[in-house]
Amino acid sequence: MGLFDQIINAIDNPSQQGSTGQLGDIVNTVQQLSNRTGADPSTMQSVIGIVGSYVRSALQEKQAHDGNAEAQAVVNQYGGTSPSSQAVNSLFSLGMQRQVAEAVSQRTGLDAGMIEQLLPVLVPIVLNFLKTGASSQAGGNSVLNSFLDADNDGDVDIADAMQMATRYLGR
Repeated sequence: MGLFDQIINAIDNPSQQGSTGQLGDIVNTVQQLSNRTGADPSTMQSVIGIVGSYVRSALQEKQAHDGNAEAQAVVNQYGGTSPSSQAVNSLFSLGMQRQVAEAVSQRTGLDAGMIEQLLPVLVPIVLNFLKTGASSQAGGNSVLNSFLDADNDGDVDIADAMQMATRYLGR
């Protein structure tokens, strides 16, 4: 099952935190980023996908070293649509932040300096997608588990999930 399917299942499941309002906030934030940067929405979705692959690697590392609870804690604490440099710093060293920005720049043509400045918005958006699967009660997070247990082929479908969310919400 794809990541977007997991997100939709979380939205439909009253025992999980996901909602169409949360999805709408994510889509609106990405559209605002597109407007602010002058990048078209599909480029911004690609940016989110690339950043998402680095977030996945960082969360997998955190999970391997500190356990599932720590990876979930990062998602719960920093997932949202408000800028948070703490979210970026919790996952990436300064050198890694530059590496992420350079990778995004090489693949999208956007300025690496601008991408580095946008990371405090982009990382919480990715984490917010993952937060949709968190249980309203105590328990796991099906979306996060699906994201972290991916086949490591480098094809993180956050960008696809973003595109499908936009279509799902009719925007």
